[in-house]
Amino acid sequence: MSTLAVVFLVLAVVILWGGLISSVLYLRARPERSSFPPGGEDDEREDTPIIARDT
Repeated sequence: MSTLAVVFLVLAVVILWGGLISSVLYLRARPERSSFPPGGEDDEREDTPIIARDT
């Protein structure tokens, strides 16, 4: 392999594995959202089932 090919290989490996490691560290620091947008209350679908139609 030429020197340029090795440089590009190392650069690609650093970008890919660095992105994976930084994503894992970010998710480890902030595992869940602490606030959600309004309107996420449960609805009453348990009382009225979904209508099944033969089409």
